[in-house]
Amino acid sequence: MTIAERHQIIVNKLKKEGFVSVANLSKEMEVTTVTVRKDLKMLEERGLLFRSHGSATPVTPFVKDLPVNEKNLMQVEEKTEIAIMAAGMIKEGDAIIIGSGTTMLALARAIPKSIKLTVITGAMNVTMVLMDYPNIEVIQLGGVVRKSSYSVVGHYGEDMLGDFACNKLFLGVDGISPEYGLTTSNMLEAHLNAKMIKSAQKTIILTDSSKFGKKGFGKICDIEMVDIVVTDDGVPEGYRKQLEETGMKVCIAKPATK
Repeated sequence: MTIAERHQIIVNKLKKEGFVSVANLSKEMEVTTVTVRKDLKMLEERGLLFRSHGSATPVTPFVKDLPVNEKNLMQVEEKTEIAIMAAGMIKEGDAIIIGSGTTMLALARAIPKSIKLTVITGAMNVTMVLMDYPNIEVIQLGGVVRKSSYSVVGHYGEDMLGDFACNKLFLGVDGISPEYGLTTSNMLEAHLNAKMIKSAQKTIILTDSSKFGKKGFGKICDIEMVDIVVTDDGVPEGYRKQLEETGMKVCIAKPATK
């Protein structure tokens, strides 16, 4: 197999699966891992991929902390469909935690107004939406306000979570990776999210497909802590397979027109 043929295999695999690993490429192409690493280095120098520890992705996996006003304009249709599917997982009488972010705001709007619930959240915009729901009791976590996300962080909110046990946690992330786990762009937000996971029986991640393979500055938890991921049909096949192999349930939300 020539260098050009190996490079074409790597590029095609990246397009299809969203990532490649050195070990798997070595086995598939019947070459040494040293050869694969050289190939990846050459492709990175040509701007065709981004190398990481033992793997590569099509673009840089690192994400920036964008203000919520910018995020509101991104993947709007996908977030709406994800929120609708997730709202269907909420049952009468549940006590749930809702994290922060634009997908969580979409979830709050998708919850039926007739349902009786208890909702704990650190997101002030989620609280404002649910204020109009007569049958939902809202517990607003306290703390330092993150103006970029309309949410609170810090030990006050973390301490409050220690007093509750909830059925489900609905959480948004800035990055999801089978190898690195769940991340967000803010360290304090990540720490609060980790506390939320400990206070819930089931963790449900709502994330559009653009977040797969990405990494934020703050790590929330390993992927094994997640029970369900709700995403859109743009999720790369390779990531979906890896998540399902861990025993996680992956739910694909599709627009009604598809």
